[in-house]
Amino acid sequence: MLTIRPMTAADADTVLAIYQQGIDGGNATFDTAAPTWAAFDAGRLPEHRLVACDESGRVLGWVAVSRVSARAAYAGVVEHSVYVDPDARGRGVGLALMRALIASTEAAGIWTIQSGIFPENTASLALHRAAGFREVGVRERPGCLHGRWRDVVAIERRSTVAGTTPPGRSTGFQAGGSPSATEPSTTTGGCS
Repeated sequence: MLTIRPMTAADADTVLAIYQQGIDGGNATFDTAAPTWAAFDAGRLPEHRLVACDESGRVLGWVAVSRVSARAAYAGVVEHSVYVDPDARGRGVGLALMRALIASTEAAGIWTIQSGIFPENTASLALHRAAGFREVGVRERPGCLHGRWRDVVAIERRSTVAGTTPPGRSTGFQAGGSPSATEPSTTTGGCS
């Protein structure tokens, strides 16, 4: 049985090891080494960091988000990363993590989850399509990895639940990243 729970500092070694395994595969990120836990922790919103565990409690994968901008207009937009232990791939871990992340972010009023995926990472593209993401374009050669310029497929999932009211009008999301006491509104307020 798979369990999704909040990521804690006790998961640091395993989370960073899974991250490094993804990096070592060459098609997950422009990063060439996993960050320190302090850097990882500082760069991701704590309320949207989740791990998937097997019945013994072993961490099989993780998902986390970062803010894309400090500007109020983008308060409900995050960029995510999802990594699964190579030994656990093909068992539904990634999709379970993505579904839990979507529930978590929508409950907090986040209206868009986005990311970039190397076109060669067909498994990740398929996972994201299954989770309701769409491809919005291709960034041509935005970065160089191991001496080779790489394209990145831009993907996003726009919520039909959160963000139906313009920012600043009871979105249920505060600039600090946590839900407000106000429930997310479902009125359009002039934005559709």
